[in-house]
Amino acid sequence: MMSKNVSEQLLDILQSVGIDKIYGVTGDALNFFVKAIEERDTVDFIGMKHEGNASFAAFGDSQTSNKLAVCAGTVGPGALHLINGLYNAKKERTPVIAITGQINQKQQGTNYFQEVDLKKVYDDVCDYQAVIETPEQAPMVIQRAIKIAMANNAVCRIELPVNVAEMKAENEEFIHPIKKYTSRLVPDEASIIEAAKLLNGAKKVGILAGDGCRESRAAVLELAKKLKAPITHSLRASDIFDHDTDNVVGLTGLIGNPSGYNAVMKCDLLLMLGTDFPYIDFLPHKTKTIQVDIRQENIGNRTSVSLGVWSDISSFLELLNPRIEQKSDSDFLDKLRGNFKDWRANMKEQASPTRDHEPLHPQIFADLVNEHAANDAIFTVETGTSAIWAAHHISFHSQRRLIGSFNHGSMAVGLPSAIGAQFANKNKEIWAFCGDGAFNMSMQDFITAVKHELPIKVLVFNNSELSFVKLEMEEAGLAASLDALHETNVNFAEYAKLCGGDGVRVEHAEDIDAAIIQAKASKKPFIIDAVVSSGALSLPPHIGLKEAIGFGTSKVKEVGQVISGDKGQWDNLKKELYSYFD
Repeated sequence: MMSKNVSEQLLDILQSVGIDKIYGVTGDALNFFVKAIEERDTVDFIGMKHEGNASFAAFGDSQTSNKLAVCAGTVGPGALHLINGLYNAKKERTPVIAITGQINQKQQGTNYFQEVDLKKVYDDVCDYQAVIETPEQAPMVIQRAIKIAMANNAVCRIELPVNVAEMKAENEEFIHPIKKYTSRLVPDEASIIEAAKLLNGAKKVGILAGDGCRESRAAVLELAKKLKAPITHSLRASDIFDHDTDNVVGLTGLIGNPSGYNAVMKCDLLLMLGTDFPYIDFLPHKTKTIQVDIRQENIGNRTSVSLGVWSDISSFLELLNPRIEQKSDSDFLDKLRGNFKDWRANMKEQASPTRDHEPLHPQIFADLVNEHAANDAIFTVETGTSAIWAAHHISFHSQRRLIGSFNHGSMAVGLPSAIGAQFANKNKEIWAFCGDGAFNMSMQDFITAVKHELPIKVLVFNNSELSFVKLEMEEAGLAASLDALHETNVNFAEYAKLCGGDGVRVEHAEDIDAAIIQAKASKKPFIIDAVVSSGALSLPPHIGLKEAIGFGTSKVKEVGQVISGDKGQWDNLKKELYSYFD
């Protein structure tokens, strides 16, 4: 039997922690590694069309499986393409290993072809980088990278120089079982006593809950019911505190709703649980605030706090809840729950198929997907208006999941993360909500979904425009730059069929329901090309003076351009008026 090389040893270690697929694009420095994969039936190399999609796919896999995932790219440009998806994994605290090639060690430092100082480039995105310099060193640094990624829910990189990849493996005796250890971070008693005192003494308590509450949903609801407290949640926590859950009043932030905003801004005491909610304009800064987080650096990061508690949420609530007195005054909660109910009814009206003005209202598609999607469906959403329609019209009840680029805010996450999610969840229904601009960035890997027979359902909101960017421009008081915002699109349904998948283009309201049912039943990757209006308005839950001036100034400028003969702006304003009054 031939002795194994470093590439084969690397694969052995990865398989020992459960890795059975690696997303990437191969190349010279990875060839020995890919050859090792090819010779085994227990692991697959998922060849993607672009390394950026490979890293997003690894993110989608890890996020929905709660396991380590791996992506790979070769030297220089191949490794650089991985960066964006890896930043997303970092910001979403998702454990991913990136394997990158490197040029021959003899040529390093000479400005050789495709030479890039990857250690320097990856320094910010990685918690640790295992740069393999010798076969003797390889097993130690490879295992260290895996352990750090798993322990910190972080991104780590393994660099494999092309000459080392084929060298004889050494130090097999250093290889040992790797597991993810679990522990609890328990707060001190003084913090619990002070938190209980503040909460029991407050008349109107608001809870802002984030993804850190994922393992503590029941305890958060128990506390909220005792305090008669409304729960506002982050976008990432939409699948923890869904629309139908008691005490939930929705989202705040730019894509939030009034009840979620008011619960945070009009309470006497704000309790922030497991969230580093970044939008300081949507946080109170003179309200008493308790913030609980497992990451100490998050406490007081966005607003000043009256009490900071360093703890995991489960441990905190286990000690706190028995000390909380049952409140009887539910006026604050009842008013906000009533407002949330009214808001949801209004969203339902906006999503009625009877609003059949064409181009169609995007809300109709999202609302009907909500009706038909499985109770354990996984949704991937793009950064932009597609995330708004998902947040407003999908109730992530039962076992539904939601993933996206919520902290990094990258486009082109929807399709590739859906591919990774489907690989990790063979028997679940995967829906990708994509804006046309974002889908154009990643659509080449729809072919990958076809190759592997992944029955993902892709809803493309085709309005030929970067709509969320338009909203940002208008909020800043700028007239929409229509040429820069315009998207020139193909027929996405025909593209799906050309790739070997299936799809349908929908231009009439009466066809939406049937299209969604067809997508749900499809055994092939399926695209719904939803031809929708770019004039659909989605305003923030609270319009302050700054925003009012911005939107007002923007519209004045756009009207001025219409008067000066700009036909594009006239069409733009007509779309918005039709969308608003229809």
